[in-house]
Amino acid sequence: MGRKRKRLRGTVEKIIKPGFSGEPEKAQIDIQDADELYREIRVDNVVTDEKGEEAQLKPGAEVDIIVEADSSATMKKPEKP
Repeated sequence: MGRKRKRLRGTVEKIIKPGFSGEPEKAQIDIQDADELYREIRVDNVVTDEKGEEAQLKPGAEVDIIVEADSSATMKKPEKP
């Protein structure tokens, strides 16, 4: 079964320190092509390279956000009239 995807560009705005010990640090990312009310997301500040080694994002880093779904979860885009 195939997969459909869309790639969006984003910028790490800031790193948010955990409020309580044991909680993960968060990276706040501004998604440039998103609607104004939905432009910012916060994710755990952990990324993994191809060797499985973990690293953290830095403020100002340019990132890709990938939205991916099985083809069975999508439908053909209607043609414009």
